[in-house]
Amino acid sequence: MKKINARGLGYRELNEKIRSLLDNGEDELVIENVNGQRYIGTGIQGKARLKIYGVPGNNLGALMDGLHIEVHGNAQDGVGNTMNDGTVIIHGHATDIAGYSMRGGKIFVRGNVGYRVGIHMKAFKEKSPLIVVGGRAGDFLGEYMAGGTLVLLGLDLRPGERLVGNYLATGMHGGEIFIRGELKGVFLGKEAQPLEPSREDYERLKSIVEEFASYFGLDSDRILSESFIKLIPLNRRPYGNLYAH
Repeated sequence: MKKINARGLGYRELNEKIRSLLDNGEDELVIENVNGQRYIGTGIQGKARLKIYGVPGNNLGALMDGLHIEVHGNAQDGVGNTMNDGTVIIHGHATDIAGYSMRGGKIFVRGNVGYRVGIHMKAFKEKSPLIVVGGRAGDFLGEYMAGGTLVLLGLDLRPGERLVGNYLATGMHGGEIFIRGELKGVFLGKEAQPLEPSREDYERLKSIVEEFASYFGLDSDRILSESFIKLIPLNRRPYGNLYAH
């Protein structure tokens, strides 16, 4: 296991060090003192593991194809941007547009996320991406979602704190969103339909929540003891008629 001290390194220098070590056969790197450096893991293929201590900057794991990244801290915008495969685990919070246009792989966030998480998320051939958020989410969760699965758990909410912001699933035309708890007072996009999850849905949720809980030392049975709401699109071409002659 190789260690990199990122203190004082620019993002280009840090990413060059990471790529050089991976290209030379290292399969596990520990990157310490990360402080906003962008593009860590971007475009990298393979099954190596990166453990990051600190706060990585924008586009962590963008265009990634197979890495396993674990962040012991928070993460900034664009985690998993257009990600193709791999796993990103964040022990803190993530900000806006996590999973933007994501088409494969998994993102697990223990804490809260910002706006437009899962925007333009899509399935690609045999790939179906997954985002699981342990806390709450900001506005426009699942905006223009076209495929994959979003799960919002709402753990550790304070009294009166909302689980999710407004404009939930606006423009959604594919995929599925599972919300643990209720959606009182939430403005739901008119393109989405709330349903009671089926038995098969709960079987899949069980597997998803067990994996999430395993990364953060949580009790999956306790999480699953509360009911979920499932959101699916009403129309898979919600804007098609706007352009039809």
